[in-house]
Amino acid sequence: EVQLQASGGGSVQAGGSLRLSCAVSGFTRDDYAIGWFRQAPGKERELIASIRRRDGSSDVRDSVQGRAAVVFSNTKNTLYLQLNSLESEDTAVYYCAKSTVRSNWYPTYGMDYWGEGTQVTVSS
Repeated sequence: EVQLQASGGGSVQAGGSLRLSCAVSGFTRDDYAIGWFRQAPGKERELIASIRRRDGSSDVRDSVQGRAAVVFSNTKNTLYLQLNSLESEDTAVYYCAKSTVRSNWYPTYGMDYWGEGTQVTVSS
């Protein structure tokens, strides 16, 4: 059974750092990708980073480029998102998700399994 749940959110001052975790079960070699999304109040859900299952390659989107890194630990079955130089614009609920097939279907890119989100609040 596929299960994903993000954790590690909280309140942090602008310029600070935070690492989010997502415990994952059911992420197999037949899946396509796993990644992080976020959604701020009144805004569309946004892809921020992902990892392709086949070769482990990662993709970090422009909104967090240079400030974020995404890593999947095979031994711990855990997806991580390291966020640095946090800004007020980073305030959102962060979700982890996985896809079974490749898709360019905006905005969720074929992600068909979702975990519960974790709140990140950046204050100035």
